[in-house]
Amino acid sequence: MLRENKDSFDTFRKVHMDYSLDQQKFQALFNEEGGKIQKILREYENRLCANTERGIYNRYSTNLSEKFQNEVRKHFPLIDRIGIVIEKFSLKKLL
Repeated sequence: MLRENKDSFDTFRKVHMDYSLDQQKFQALFNEEGGKIQKILREYENRLCANTERGIYNRYSTNLSEKFQNEVRKHFPLIDRIGIVIEKFSLKKLL
């Protein structure tokens, strides 16, 4: 997966690092690049779990999917924030 999509993951890794430093500034770019990565991850997760869902090991499919997602989170801890829109909150002073 990583070898076949090296350019996409390299780009997302840089955006992920920038986003971790300044979420307000990089939110739109993070969502855009993250959407591409989510499609790739979903495709490979489906490939991984498709055969186990049909066979005698179908009860292990959920655990396998969770392990896959946890491995992704080790490399990209903020991946679950893709698509979230964060608006700046401010209080106005009352005089």
